[in-house]
Amino acid sequence: MRKFTVEKKRILSDNKPMTIYILKPALQAKRREETPGLLWIHGGGYITGMAKMFYMSRALDLVVKYGAVVVTPEYRLSFQAPFPAALQDCYAALRYMKAHHEELGFSPERIMVGGESAGGGLTAAVCMYARDRKEINIAFQLPLYPMLDDRDTPSSVDNHAPVWNTRWNHIGWNAYLGALRHREAPVYAAPARQTDYTGLPPAYTFVGDRDPFYSETLTYIENLRKAGIPAKVDIYPGGVHAFDMLLPHKKISKLAIAAFEENFVYAAAHYTAPQPEVLQTAAAV
Repeated sequence: MRKFTVEKKRILSDNKPMTIYILKPALQAKRREETPGLLWIHGGGYITGMAKMFYMSRALDLVVKYGAVVVTPEYRLSFQAPFPAALQDCYAALRYMKAHHEELGFSPERIMVGGESAGGGLTAAVCMYARDRKEINIAFQLPLYPMLDDRDTPSSVDNHAPVWNTRWNHIGWNAYLGALRHREAPVYAAPARQTDYTGLPPAYTFVGDRDPFYSETLTYIENLRKAGIPAKVDIYPGGVHAFDMLLPHKKISKLAIAAFEENFVYAAAHYTAPQPEVLQTAAAV
């Protein structure tokens, strides 16, 4: 018997149809009021990737092992439309989750957002945008090795590690920013430019020390902590970008996956965020 179900659905984002995938456990053991709903955002440097990467990401195990409900959007990549298209699409999926939490089968007070790489960057951006819009309260965020900073950092400036490196990082940011690439990027595009971290959700992440996003990940967690937000990062020596997805059977990956799941379980049990009663129409980014 399959341990989870996948439903493909079309919703509107920016007045255009967008595909989302809804993942649920085949047998729901948790009560609805105890079940977290997770918006999971795929990676790919804003230029590649697809929603069905949930089959190899951390999201699926949260459904199968821990009974979470996951929604993952097929957001527009940069070649289809640069910023703010991806953010608009992810936020539209989040709004759908809140509006349909009862039929989806999760607690509206346990809405989380997570993703890897560019999906981690979009996780941070969605959390900032939701905080500022005051329409949806997010209980917890899981931005794994997130792509946050369009500027060179100590770990991204001369990085030649496999998977993702300095050259690809520049390509990804130039494509995502589009016409904005010669100007200072807005915080919703490059969350590392944020100066106000108050009111953001608690966070957990992990990153390898060979990852181009090593520095910006640590800085993001540090800034959350400075604002009084519970935030934790685990560092894995020798870890390259997305090592947990690409090398899941390695010891380092098994350690990272176990720690990630442990922190998710803790967050699901300890962090809630009551929702505003009225869901207003979201303005353009």
